[in-house]
Amino acid sequence: MTITFKLFATLQHLLPPGAVKNAVQINIPDDATLNSVIDHYQVPRELAHLVLINGVFHCQEDRDKSALLKENDVLAIWPPVAGG
Repeated sequence: MTITFKLFATLQHLLPPGAVKNAVQINIPDDATLNSVIDHYQVPRELAHLVLINGVFHCQEDRDKSALLKENDVLAIWPPVAGG
């Protein structure tokens, strides 16, 4: 299936070639988990702080469940943000 994969801030350099404005279309297996995508693109799990599918947050406990991602979903990941 095809999804849009977005990485922000200090993670954006991990996107594959062809990414535009922090996003790229990727093909993933139908049974892919969030962690399998995170691992495939070498995003350190400790830096995958906010993980959203179509704007909905998914906690650590959900990230190994299959069937969360559907065709044309948007998977967006932000690292922890420091500051005041």
